[in-house]
Amino acid sequence: MPSSAPPFSELIARCEHSAIHLEMRDSYAVDQEKGPFAQWRAGFRHDPADRASWWRPWLDLMQETVGRGVVVRRARIVSEPVSEYIRFEHSNTFTNIAAGEQVRWLPRRQASDIALPGNDFWLFDGRLIRWNHFTGDGASAGQELSEDSTAAKLCVEAFEAVWERAIPHEQYDIR
Repeated sequence: MPSSAPPFSELIARCEHSAIHLEMRDSYAVDQEKGPFAQWRAGFRHDPADRASWWRPWLDLMQETVGRGVVVRRARIVSEPVSEYIRFEHSNTFTNIAAGEQVRWLPRRQASDIALPGNDFWLFDGRLIRWNHFTGDGASAGQELSEDSTAAKLCVEAFEAVWERAIPHEQYDIR
């Protein structure tokens, strides 16, 4: 299904105050991660001291966004013990932190009483939602934009409830 959303870089460029991202899947099969995930599975790990080897356009975008005063927060709800894919994400999250994102992890069992949207999302300035749709096997099924105020309120409330309970990346010991 084609995406109804403009490129992410355009959306984040219009963002003035906050961008929040909620991830709720234990595995993603997005094309741009297939190679890096396979390399990680084969034993490759980024060297935090060799920034040039892992810095990429996404990190430039996040650093520029945070640099102009936008607070970027990402929360991940994960099943425990975590999947191999979540281990991969966790081992590479130091790059997001280096670019200025704030990242927290919430074990799924601690999210049982939180009303959550049905899809992962980005929410820009508390009003513009970019829903991320996925197939059953984790492949991208496109994005969709919404300015529905009721849905935006659900996203804000869900994210803040998750954020409050979640564990900062530096303290989250994956199991």
